[in-house]
Amino acid sequence: QVQLVESGGGLVQAGGSLRLSCAASGRTFSTYSMAWFRQAPGKERGFVAGISWSGGFTNYADSVKGRFTISRDNAKNTVYLQMNSLKPGDTAVYYCAGARTTWAGLRNQDYDSWGQGTQVTVSE
Repeated sequence: QVQLVESGGGLVQAGGSLRLSCAASGRTFSTYSMAWFRQAPGKERGFVAGISWSGGFTNYADSVKGRFTISRDNAKNTVYLQMNSLKPGDTAVYYCAGARTTWAGLRNQDYDSWGQGTQVTVSE
């Protein structure tokens, strides 16, 4: 497993942007499928976006398509989530997740490495 540390969360007004980063430890990051999940108060943690180990394949939840972009820099052991046109409904704790496979999938149980989460709050 890799150790994952998220950063970049914060408070932003609706319509604004944030970029989340997830730094991974170890030398095997390039062999990991990575994803972002989020959990709002009272709701289950759900898939937001994912990227294959090479970066050649990405997948997004319908609710964020066209607004969020996931990317990765294997030389820096980092995965990013660029979030634009933020809405109050995007308010949640955002988690970075990884699995040592080409493409892990959309479910929580598809991933075995998790960060501690970073809070994103979008105000009206």
